[in-house]
Amino acid sequence: MNQEWLDQVFNMDALEGIKMLPDNSVDLVVADPPYNLGKDYGNDSDKQTSKKFLLWTEQWLNLVIPKIKETGSLYIFTTWRYSPEIFIFLKSQMLMMNEIIWDRRVPSMGGSTRRFSSVHDTVGFFVKNKDYYFDLDSVRIPYDEETKKARSRSIFVGKKWLEMGYNPKDVWSISRLHKIHAEREEHPTQKPLEVIERMIKASCPKNGIVLDPFLGSGTTAAACLLNERHFIGFELNTTYYQNILNRLTQLNGFTVQSEVKQHSVITNPQHSIF
Repeated sequence: MNQEWLDQVFNMDALEGIKMLPDNSVDLVVADPPYNLGKDYGNDSDKQTSKKFLLWTEQWLNLVIPKIKETGSLYIFTTWRYSPEIFIFLKSQMLMMNEIIWDRRVPSMGGSTRRFSSVHDTVGFFVKNKDYYFDLDSVRIPYDEETKKARSRSIFVGKKWLEMGYNPKDVWSISRLHKIHAEREEHPTQKPLEVIERMIKASCPKNGIVLDPFLGSGTTAAACLLNERHFIGFELNTTYYQNILNRLTQLNGFTVQSEVKQHSVITNPQHSIF
């Protein structure tokens, strides 16, 4: 990987940017694309017909999958409305390890009267092959002292899971960001740092490379800088791009690079099920 790509944000269409990256070059992809739910990202990217949205999703996935190393992984945020089609497509090319439910801890107030209220995002965790990188110890959740005391019998003494904590389940109950949160940026679908950090710590080694094709508020880049990982990010919206730069320049280890200088040839075959 050319060093000029590392730890940089590029104000460009992800589909164009991904083409320039060499194959088998990134350890992890964290993708939070538009959900096609009508959000305003300064364009019509979230207001397509279902067919066009799924074809667009297929297009960028076909571009990004070859860029992942053989030991690499992909996390994709989506909605229950489209996760079945997207996951079926991904399972034709990768191994699915988890469907993660991000419980946003939405307060119980109002909501639909014709169906149950939707209070979660769906996340697919996919890997290239069975020898994928995964560091469970880095994301274990410590037991509280009361729990440890309750498991003081001799059969539990010295157990790694008791001392280091337990494996996070596939339901992540982490509050969405409100305006009162210091972490909050001007973006309609910003993900909490805690969510992204868990993915990066578990699925990318230190000094590895994380690609975020839809950088949005810059959380993936911030998580990488805070946890000794490299990142590559694309963001089409100029306002969000500037906000990302402002956010990252407050962190150590980030300098702005304005131009993309290198291009690579795409050799990967295109797959389709839609």
